[in-house]
Amino acid sequence: MRSVRSKRQGASLDPERLVSRLWGVSLAAILALLPQQAWAATGLDGAAMRWPYALPFAGLLLSIALGPLLFAKVWHHHYGKIAAAWSLLALASLVIFAGSMATLAAFVHAMLAEYLGFIVLLFALYVVAGGILITGDIKATPATNAGILALGTLMASIVGTTGAAMILVRPLIRANRPRRHNAHVIIFFIILVANVGGALSPLGDPPLFVGFLHGVDFFWTTRSIWLQTAIVAGLLVAIFIAIDSWRFRSEPALRDAGPADPVRIRGLVNLVLIAAIVASLLASAMWKPAIAFDILGTKLELEDIARNLALLSIAALSVWLTPDEHRLANGFTWEPIREVAKLFAGIFVAIIPVIAMLNAGHHGAFAWLLSAVTAPDGTPREVAYFWFTGLMSAFLDNAPTYLLFFQLAGGDPQMLMHQLSGTLASISMGAVYMGALTYIGNAPNFMVSSIASENGIKMPSFFGYLVRAGAVLIPLFMLLTLLPVAPILRWH
Repeated sequence: MRSVRSKRQGASLDPERLVSRLWGVSLAAILALLPQQAWAATGLDGAAMRWPYALPFAGLLLSIALGPLLFAKVWHHHYGKIAAAWSLLALASLVIFAGSMATLAAFVHAMLAEYLGFIVLLFALYVVAGGILITGDIKATPATNAGILALGTLMASIVGTTGAAMILVRPLIRANRPRRHNAHVIIFFIILVANVGGALSPLGDPPLFVGFLHGVDFFWTTRSIWLQTAIVAGLLVAIFIAIDSWRFRSEPALRDAGPADPVRIRGLVNLVLIAAIVASLLASAMWKPAIAFDILGTKLELEDIARNLALLSIAALSVWLTPDEHRLANGFTWEPIREVAKLFAGIFVAIIPVIAMLNAGHHGAFAWLLSAVTAPDGTPREVAYFWFTGLMSAFLDNAPTYLLFFQLAGGDPQMLMHQLSGTLASISMGAVYMGALTYIGNAPNFMVSSIASENGIKMPSFFGYLVRAGAVLIPLFMLLTLLPVAPILRWH
């Protein structure tokens, strides 16, 4: 790793990186020179926007879906530029609509208040989990694969979906690489470990952490939807065992393999660092010094700044304390987190007008959405909340989608946890479970797919994954809406 770092330091700066740095320097200069009071309380009038303002976001999603399929080489080398182009188009449309000052304020809010904390947490978990090396021969039998999936599902609500996925994905890939049919193992891993398993605590998945920050009790989801999560996860494991057993029949060489070397876990210091990440998240949620810094109308809370600095420090400690050979043996590279950082930066920018229109409620282009989740007498339609939250989470980022429907349901955590517990359960389950429907539904999905592809597993395209995941998940979600399991999802 040290040799790789030295080579990169001596390499010439590529054009994409040069443009990125020049853009950052220019933006910093603009922010420093313009008067701060001119940006206070700026906002976008989503009620005055119409659907064409969502086209850059739709274009970015289509690029992510079709790029690797139709022009793989171009996409691999220029996906960052393509995402930036769609983002700039979205910003340009906002400049025409609302002016440069409101657009820059919205951009700063998206980057500092939403994207920064998101990517810093993912980065820390990716780096720390990448230092945990599981060695030994793991036989890729259906029982072993199911055991790893079950373990990851249980871990996800404790160390987060990203943490659990990054710890277990590489041993799972190494074990299944010799098999001719192995992509389905990674697909179920994404569904269970990177999504469904994170449904039982705010540490598990970003949407639930958003709810925790807005007043939902830490153990509310554990108490309220543990049975639904157990049903969905249990059925998924059973379906996986059936599919993997069928596939395993064509792998006779694996059944005849010799005795395996014992499994060992190295880099245990990183388990301590994962605990430190969890502690940092909890501390930032409970510590409220009431100190904030205003940057162009966006308030950066001191606890959020401290949390991000702590997470970056923990990642740096992991790099320092972990022997380089552990990451080399893991096949650790920076490309998966780099890809997630670039693509989700584009998503967070291009989605700005979409969120503005959604926030306009009955007065916006998506007024039909509010009508769809609310009965004529004003009571929430919980099944509609479940499906709309879920399907939008599959194609938007599930954390802001959760917050959007949380606010549509009234935004009062006490009311939602008690009188409207079914509504909050619908929102929580939809955001977490249905994030598994696409590669962009939850950030770990993209990272797992990228790591698997780097290690020689032929993963399906965006639409190929959507079809496979949907074929498994949609029937389970339909079953979930019909089961008389409290909190019951009511149709009206």
